[in-house]
Amino acid sequence: MPEASDHKGFLRQNLIDAGCDREMVRCCMTLDQKRRTAELKEILARHRRTLLDALHADEKGIDCLDYLIYKIEKQTKS
Repeated sequence: MPEASDHKGFLRQNLIDAGCDREMVRCCMTLDQKRRTAELKEILARHRRTLLDALHADEKGIDCLDYLIYKIEKQTKS
């Protein structure tokens, strides 16, 4: 893990940890270097929304499976 004082390394590692692909990492690093903060924040916010949408879809799948398990257990008890 890069040192906190290593801004570029810290940014790159966080982007990778957040699931950004190579192109997005490259783009974000370029925007950061050019101090185009507003554009960088928009890209990060868009990626965050994508991750959150995927999380909600996974939660819905888990809820469906939990309900199915509940119904199966209820059926086998009666």
